[in-house]
Amino acid sequence: MNVADLKIKNLVEYKNQVFTITEIFQHNNEYFVKIENDIHSISVPAKAITPIKITEEWLEKFGFSRTYSSEQRIRYERPESFIKYDIDLSSRKIVEGLKIYGNSIKCKYIHEFQNLFSCLFGKEATSSNYFLMKTES
Repeated sequence: MNVADLKIKNLVEYKNQVFTITEIFQHNNEYFVKIENDIHSISVPAKAITPIKITEEWLEKFGFSRTYSSEQRIRYERPESFIKYDIDLSSRKIVEGLKIYGNSIKCKYIHEFQNLFSCLFGKEATSSNYFLMKTES
């Protein structure tokens, strides 16, 4: 993972467990992250963590529901009509990713979704609420 893509509160994986980043720091020219979950709170080299791929299970945790399914595509939508996520079942993966107001955004990992959501709507998507987010004020 590129440490420049990470933000505080991003979800990542370390040793097959999901963690939330609580701090990013540099020591002796190497980047580290402090990560925590309900069991552990540790600091590890940033290169030791891995991104979490968006899956159907994660989309449901984000508050999406499956609304369409075919041999080529599965579509998930949130209650807000302008946010969708398409899973392209073809090998080319042309249409896979997040759709916001009809614009396609390649987004394969949870931290990318969190960062996009934060930039677009000014709200953090945190692990404590499993992304049952509202885009309304």
